[in-house]
Amino acid sequence: MASKLTIGNALHHMVTHGLTTQRFTLRPFQRADLEAFTAYRAEPKVAKYQSWTDYSYSDAVALFENMDYAQFGAAETWFQLAIVSTASAETPATLVGDLALHFIDEQQMEIGFTIAPEYQGQQVAFEAVSALLDFLFVALDKHRVIAITDTQNLASCRLLEKLGFRREAHYVKNIFFKGAWGDEYLYAMLREDYIAP
Repeated sequence: MASKLTIGNALHHMVTHGLTTQRFTLRPFQRADLEAFTAYRAEPKVAKYQSWTDYSYSDAVALFENMDYAQFGAAETWFQLAIVSTASAETPATLVGDLALHFIDEQQMEIGFTIAPEYQGQQVAFEAVSALLDFLFVALDKHRVIAITDTQNLASCRLLEKLGFRREAHYVKNIFFKGAWGDEYLYAMLREDYIAP
């Protein structure tokens, strides 16, 4: 099990430097991200399986201002991480999506992901969530990570299964969502599943 000092260093590194993948940086949100964040969250295709219908700039500001990254990693907190493309000589760094992290307690996490429509189908979520899982299980030594998705959100179900998540529950008509009762799947992965050869 990782020491508290090692975990503290990993949390500090995430907040100050983010995580880097082949194509992206996963990092805390900055106020400059909020316009692009609002734009893709307001898209009906993105909002379809999310808790919101309309998403405004003031919603984005409220979310941003409610996150205290100094508390990143504390139990019972939610954070969003920006998924930002790596800048090149031809293209600037661009916000392409975000990851939701719910620190349920010291050992368990819930995650979510939202990708801007123009970047869907390009393995963005797979690359970002893969890096996030490595951070959670290896650097933070988390025991269990879950994700909950609408049963009709087939793209999310496929992604979670491709990543190695196990479907553990089917909640039948458990959520009143946009005027109707809906079903959800709960997916989970244990550290031992992730670390196993």
